[in-house]
Amino acid sequence: MSFFKELKVAYQAGDKEWYSGRASQLENQYWHQSILVSDLENLKISTTKGFGIVGYVCDAGVKKNQGRIGAQKGPKSIRAKIGRLPIHFENRKVTDFGDVICLDEDLEDCQKALSKTIHKLILNNILPIAIGGGHDIAYANFNGIKEALKNVSENKIGIINFDAHFDLRAVEIAPNSGTPFHQILSENTATSYFAIGIQQQANTKELFEIARKRKVSYVSNLECETFDEALKSKLNKFLKKIDYLYITIDLDGFSSAYAPGVSAPSALGFTPNFVYKALAFLLQSKKVISCDIAELNPDFDIDNRTADLAAKLVDYIVQKA
Repeated sequence: MSFFKELKVAYQAGDKEWYSGRASQLENQYWHQSILVSDLENLKISTTKGFGIVGYVCDAGVKKNQGRIGAQKGPKSIRAKIGRLPIHFENRKVTDFGDVICLDEDLEDCQKALSKTIHKLILNNILPIAIGGGHDIAYANFNGIKEALKNVSENKIGIINFDAHFDLRAVEIAPNSGTPFHQILSENTATSYFAIGIQQQANTKELFEIARKRKVSYVSNLECETFDEALKSKLNKFLKKIDYLYITIDLDGFSSAYAPGVSAPSALGFTPNFVYKALAFLLQSKKVISCDIAELNPDFDIDNRTADLAAKLVDYIVQKA
């Protein structure tokens, strides 16, 4: 595909066959009836706001981070669940723009390809919802946002990461799923980063020290029992100092009761109810420019529980954005 020339990746355009569900004689009852599909080559500038799903078929970063591989199968599992969901929103145009596919474990080229995709979607008035894939998706998504805003005067980007981990490891041999936010903050000193759900037992003392030096805001998993006024106040302060917000959700931040199918499951994570409330609050700001959901590993899922959660998060973002 010429759009990704000189990059070692494969690309597959969106396909209606990825979505299926209950038959209905009525229109617009289920996602599989209403989802649109396209490819990036034919994307045309639109004045109407839309949503764009794009798959990041890559777990090279998870492998390099010594995690449980299998996240490359995540986009397929999420779409299978999305198609079956009933629609409870109106005037929302959602298009699947296909998959960026990692080849020969070339993580950097796959990240560059996703960045180009995010950049193009944003410039065409589309809010990207990327589905992965490892959490190295974050470095790619951020760079696509940054490129899309390079000619905008007020372009301070804030990152909200729902996650058990900081993902602030410095790159030693090669980037991986544990390094994206260290890379972002090292290259973009004006960027603000807020992590929600950090678990002490999932991060070393060194990572907490890096977070302190990088002035990273965070709340621990113990502060995520309820979406209370204290957290709202912290998020309001964060939102006031940025122009655009990028939301990234690592599914391993959820309790393994809800998300067993991830690279690093934990019983101590937050609940879907907490994240729903937080998302509604953040999306009300109208500053959200891109989102992604990372780390679904279908090989370790139970009754497609994690895929179902990821699909419902996509649906909720479309409803509330």
